[in-house]
Amino acid sequence: MLNVLLVEDNLDLAETVIDYLALEFVSCDFSSNGMAGLQRIEQNQYDVILLDLNLPILDGLRLCERIRANGNDTPVLMITARDQLDDKVTGFKAGADDYMVKPFELRELVARIRALSKRRSGQARILRCGDLEMNLNTRTVTRAGQDIKLTPISWHLLETLLRASPEVVSRQKLISGTWGDAPPDSDSLKVHLFHLRKAIDGPFSNSLLHTIVGHGFAIRESAKQ
Repeated sequence: MLNVLLVEDNLDLAETVIDYLALEFVSCDFSSNGMAGLQRIEQNQYDVILLDLNLPILDGLRLCERIRANGNDTPVLMITARDQLDDKVTGFKAGADDYMVKPFELRELVARIRALSKRRSGQARILRCGDLEMNLNTRTVTRAGQDIKLTPISWHLLETLLRASPEVVSRQKLISGTWGDAPPDSDSLKVHLFHLRKAIDGPFSNSLLHTIVGHGFAIRESAKQ
């Protein structure tokens, strides 16, 4: 069952959404203001966050910006009566992944929730696994507080792996995500992964970059998941 959070100050709408989601086997937590929503997000794991913009105490844009600044990569679907293009652009800049304008069809809401739940947000600006942190705003990588210097190729590989973490990334996806339509020779990925592993794992006792035989590669705290 999917687990989502609805942050919405319209109690009638919230009740309608929660009841409908339950019929679709989607569990839904609820907060009526932005600060309460932030607290739930910090305390729980959700598949998708449904976020109104006009919220008391902490509005939806500021809430979204705060969770992205904290490295939270849960997909965010903004739900609002604001229907202008500028409003949508502002929402996406704040870190939203999708946008629905009120009033909306509940069937479409469920379809979008299911689609978003299959991936992590590409809007997160801080990516972490254990004591490894990649900050896309400052273009820095640290592990246990130590700075790690990466080549541009290693940076792209690490970002792709961290965005998927702890899931496995196939060899082909790593190649296409790093080199696009101009793939290198067959040994290049192997060489660059060797250098990446040396940079992020070499000085430390436990490895985070794992080869999952027959499947691909993963950044995770344990080879087994």
